[in-house]
Amino acid sequence: MELSILNVKGEDTGKKVTLSEEIFGIEPNEHVVYLDVKQYLANQRQGTHKAKERGEVNYSTRKLKRQKGTGGARAGSRRSPIMVGGGRIFGPRPRDYGFKINKKTKVLARKSVLAAKAQANAVMILENFTFDAPKTKDYLQFLDAHSLTGKKTLLILGEADNNVYLSGRNIPKTKITTASQVNTYELLHADRLLISEPALIVLDNLLNRYQ
Repeated sequence: MELSILNVKGEDTGKKVTLSEEIFGIEPNEHVVYLDVKQYLANQRQGTHKAKERGEVNYSTRKLKRQKGTGGARAGSRRSPIMVGGGRIFGPRPRDYGFKINKKTKVLARKSVLAAKAQANAVMILENFTFDAPKTKDYLQFLDAHSLTGKKTLLILGEADNNVYLSGRNIPKTKITTASQVNTYELLHADRLLISEPALIVLDNLLNRYQ
């Protein structure tokens, strides 16, 4: 697949780039995408939830009434889960929700999303650019020049650029990252991928390392 390279003003530079068939030309694998997104979302969970069970509730353990002869069920303690204010049965405890995924699976997931976005014409290649200073106005003009105002966009840079990042971080539906840090969830969540030329080279090197 061949795409034109655009500049920061949304104009065609006259240059073209051929996207790697090993990344953008594969058949997307939906299952590995599901696994990678599931792991990402699981890792976002703090897992600090906790409820007190009957052994942790601060009540007296004295027997509430005699065992027999009352006409009601036996009652041994206010800590019992069936009592109001008693402990919870099998309540949540702190835990780690993370799980392991093989590196090749994660790489295939990213390739699959990139391929799907390319096939849906949702990928734009930009020549390398930066801003003179962090200005949100400059980034809004950049989005407007590419007719992306109000759309969910993911800008992938070759390396961190503080001016570009600070210019766009407060804009709704806008995400800025680097090629080495981008993940499957971010790729999938965006309506349009904006990939700089240096980022395309980094992605090729990273994702084609595992064959």
